[in-house]
Amino acid sequence: MKNKWRMPHPATMFFLLTVVVIILSWIFDIYGLSVFQPRTEEEIRVQSLLNPEGIRWLLRHVVTNFTGFAPLGLVIVAMFGIGVAQHSGFINACIRSKVHHKHNPCRMVILIIFLGIFSNVVGDVGYIILLPIAGTLFHSIGLHPIGGIVTAYVSVSCGYSANLLLSTLDSMLATTTQEVSDMANVVLGNVGPLCNYYFFVASTFLLAFVIYQVTCRNLLPVLGEYAGNVRFDGYKPLSRKERRAMIGSIFIGVVYVAIVLFATFSPWGILRSVNGGLIRSPFIEGILFLLSLGIGLMGMIYGFASGRYRTDEDVIEGLIQPMRLLGVYFVITFFAAQMFACFEYSQLDKCIAIWGADMLLSIQFGNLWTLLLFIFFTALINLIMVSSTAKWAFMSFIFIPVFAIMDVSPDIVQCAYRIGDSATNAITPFMFYMPLVLTYMQEYDKHSTYASLLKYTWRYSLCILLSWTILFILWYITGLPLGL
Repeated sequence: MKNKWRMPHPATMFFLLTVVVIILSWIFDIYGLSVFQPRTEEEIRVQSLLNPEGIRWLLRHVVTNFTGFAPLGLVIVAMFGIGVAQHSGFINACIRSKVHHKHNPCRMVILIIFLGIFSNVVGDVGYIILLPIAGTLFHSIGLHPIGGIVTAYVSVSCGYSANLLLSTLDSMLATTTQEVSDMANVVLGNVGPLCNYYFFVASTFLLAFVIYQVTCRNLLPVLGEYAGNVRFDGYKPLSRKERRAMIGSIFIGVVYVAIVLFATFSPWGILRSVNGGLIRSPFIEGILFLLSLGIGLMGMIYGFASGRYRTDEDVIEGLIQPMRLLGVYFVITFFAAQMFACFEYSQLDKCIAIWGADMLLSIQFGNLWTLLLFIFFTALINLIMVSSTAKWAFMSFIFIPVFAIMDVSPDIVQCAYRIGDSATNAITPFMFYMPLVLTYMQEYDKHSTYASLLKYTWRYSLCILLSWTILFILWYITGLPLGL
């Protein structure tokens, strides 16, 4: 009889992690672990979840921890549009229109990689929309669909800082950097949303190359051919009616995009913020709904034009379809939400991060070596605290003044931080979208777990971290400007 060790189901894994967080909070509370917040000098102490106050908090917030989990509403809204597009046959028709051209698999891999990297322009949309589409696209050309999901996931998560365009993250991090620089009277370097622009433009092509190489040389050969139960029935050429329906729906999609862009960038500009910018504007904050609405609208037009839809009940059926898949997601998310909430309540993440930062600063090295240690330290802390803006909100108050004493400007410190912050996103179990990624994988392989994902992604994180760090070293030594 075989006694093969098996990784637990993702829902079980998050439940066990919750238990670990509760026990650690109890132990560290007993020993009085505490640190001081560098900005306010306020004491941050680990809060036990096993004392009367912690137990009362947990019981009161079990439901709100789940319903208030940030990605939950975003995923549901996005799935409405994707569900209609899939149920109506629109996505299938788009793929069938290209399949007979015998796509080069390499081109498909490159396409998914760049779409994943560029998706950070509008926040976390890539995690929700791109991953299932990437799985379908890979499946349609004979590649393993989980390979598409993993490639898209790594491109979105590890490439979160790299882009050719200005993203929302650039502005948010730069605002914090400017605030800290002003408070510490640091006048070195240039601080602004574009202060790292040149470096991350170059990083876009470096990361795309690394991800492509790991995907083609390691991931796809390891996965092999897909032999699961999900079949792609889309090699039949489009009929004339289906082709007309697809062209009509794409035309409606182009008109919809034009209307959204006009409402955003025209003098009318009702989708811009009150100060005329895009940061925290209705366009940026509502971009996921706008995309879902556009995709769903094209799917609905295709359904009626092709004859697949005849009444509004058919459209509602399309809206309901993805909810069946999300049943697994809801179960995983329930336990994941409890784990994230308990971790935040206990303040273990902040205490460990600040304690580790103090240890790092106690080590005396040259400027470059200290920056390299800072990159690896950030990559390590990112395994337990994944919010980029939240980490930078307190780490910047620790490291910017210290590096300023060493004549290292804030833009260099921010650049080093963003390398470590992005490189390990794909391997941390504390990623907010981890339940969704595992749900997408289980659609093609019911035995997919976090261990499966880690087996596929650790090489990406390691190669990206090392190659990105080497690029940073070369950039630093040559003295090239990081940005504008």
